[in-house]
Amino acid sequence: MTSTGKAPLPPYLGLDPQDAAARIGEPIHTARFAKAASFAARGREELAKNGHAPDGQKRLRKFSTWEICRYLIPVAPAHFRRVLKAQPDLPQGTGEGNSKWFTLQEVMALRDHFAEEGAAHREYRPYRPEGLDAKVIAVANFKGGVGKTSTCAHLAMSAALDGYKVLVVDLDSQGSMTSIMGGQVADEWQTAFPILARDYARHVLQENEVRAARGDAAIALDETLTEALEVSPRNLVQKTHWPNVDLIGAQLNLYWAEFQVPVWRMQSRGWPLWDALTNGMEDAGLLQEYDIILLDTPPALGYLTINALSAADILLVPLGASFLEFDSTGRFFDMLYSTFASIEEGENSQRRRAGLPEVRFEWDAVRTLITRFDAAQQTDLANVIQAYFGDLMTTFRQDMTAMVGQAGEQVNGIYEVDYRDFNRDTYVRGRETFDRTWAEVKELVIGAWWKDEQERQNG
Repeated sequence: MTSTGKAPLPPYLGLDPQDAAARIGEPIHTARFAKAASFAARGREELAKNGHAPDGQKRLRKFSTWEICRYLIPVAPAHFRRVLKAQPDLPQGTGEGNSKWFTLQEVMALRDHFAEEGAAHREYRPYRPEGLDAKVIAVANFKGGVGKTSTCAHLAMSAALDGYKVLVVDLDSQGSMTSIMGGQVADEWQTAFPILARDYARHVLQENEVRAARGDAAIALDETLTEALEVSPRNLVQKTHWPNVDLIGAQLNLYWAEFQVPVWRMQSRGWPLWDALTNGMEDAGLLQEYDIILLDTPPALGYLTINALSAADILLVPLGASFLEFDSTGRFFDMLYSTFASIEEGENSQRRRAGLPEVRFEWDAVRTLITRFDAAQQTDLANVIQAYFGDLMTTFRQDMTAMVGQAGEQVNGIYEVDYRDFNRDTYVRGRETFDRTWAEVKELVIGAWWKDEQERQNG
């Protein structure tokens, strides 16, 4: 209130046009975008270094005896110390007294020891049937800001801490996942783009054999396609600061694929573009080398996302507990149906004419997941969303905690931050947010593997 007792005018009333014109400044030209991008790139590099070592490289912190015995290896701390004392050849960690600190590589070696020598009823290594392919998990929603990349990154870290070997494929040209994992990507030739280009080029070579037999003109292979034929998907994989997490990164030029793929499809309508990523991973043996492959998709149902969904065994759809995100996610499912039903119908109409068996897309499991959940404000709406999505929804809602926010500001996952920077209870609550998410996803993974194993034994 003013001294006269009257309420002040709202800030959008009484604005002076001449003053407003002066504040606008000179017209903006396209060169200004380049300047803004340059400043942002410099700032992004500086902020990213907050979670990096002084040399600019990310380092994974060490894990204490308390963490190992509580979260990583199911063994009592006293017994853990006795085993290390009796087995001096095992990693001994660093530090004084009872609290030792171990690298994740050392933890993996200790896990192997306990798996061989420990109690038979304990799960020292996670369930993984031999001879079966990796489970591919796509995290997707065409609405941005729903916690998609954060969920994908933490699932990769959770799986790695659990003992799985993980490959993360960043299909979002924004490259946020690549930044979290400390990846370096110079251009589109270090992204998933050459996987798609290589698949199309190989299709063209096969198509040209058919055309030559008919006497038709060949489809030309330009410089891009010729170069893509020389790129193995394995060459795109880079190590991360996690010893058992590898990465195929992304950067801005990956978005070129969204323009190039439809051009290729127009040149050869027989190319099954949705299988390109799957074919690349299969040809390179990635499905045999890794246990879990996580695909972080762009916030759009474009060609990269379609490839990810087609390659996936499990689809996770994060959303916030708001009406707009619920509405958007419903439309996302509608577009999924329209897109994949259309592909099925187009493919099967040709297969029926050729007397071939029909194809259909299927997933081991599809789950929606509520992220950034505030129980005090969003419980009622979350319950409504749960009722509508039913069995397509996880039971756990991913809480937003102060620890999650602070870790994000440091370009780190919560598993990468030192618990000594927090109150112990705060750390336990923050970690539980993603531990419980991983528990539900892991249940889907091992359940799907078990079904595959039964089919293999019975078939």
